[in-house]
Amino acid sequence: KKIIALFLFIGTFTFASAQSNYYNDYRSSITNVNWQTIAADLLLNSQQTNQLVNLNNRYPDYNSWNNHYRNSPNAWRTDRYSEIQRILGPAKYKKFKNKYYKGQNPVAVYNRNKHYYKTKNHFKSHARENKGDYGYENERSHGNKNGKGHGEGNDHGEGNGKGHGHGKD
Repeated sequence: KKIIALFLFIGTFTFASAQSNYYNDYRSSITNVNWQTIAADLLLNSQQTNQLVNLNNRYPDYNSWNNHYRNSPNAWRTDRYSEIQRILGPAKYKKFKNKYYKGQNPVAVYNRNKHYYKTKNHFKSHARENKGDYGYENERSHGNKNGKGHGEGNDHGEGNGKGHGHGKD
């Protein structure tokens, strides 16, 4: 029973932590942009400006955001930028996108740069490094004749395509 409780606790904590990373990205999408400058630069009317303010205030805290995005935390990006596009209209949205996202789709930019993505890949890359290809990593670390483990390379970053960063024979 204790083991099951421990797994449930760890799973819940991990899930909540991942959810808060999505929320932090959501908040950054609001706080990292000067919306008053956008309103002035794009010559927004008062109705558009008010709609942006309301959009930015829609989920003022984690609980309100989580109540809406609990089952699909990735959806905030598409929802938010679709709504911004609706508010600004196609021409002004294109100017917004060009100025703040270098002409790229903001959803794609956030998908590429999301903070929690790096953490997940960090653990995966360590697993690959430690496991090695068919146990060759173990021979390399304990030393064989040439210290390179089955001719996998020269340690100068010239790769053999197996993901170890070791080079040619």
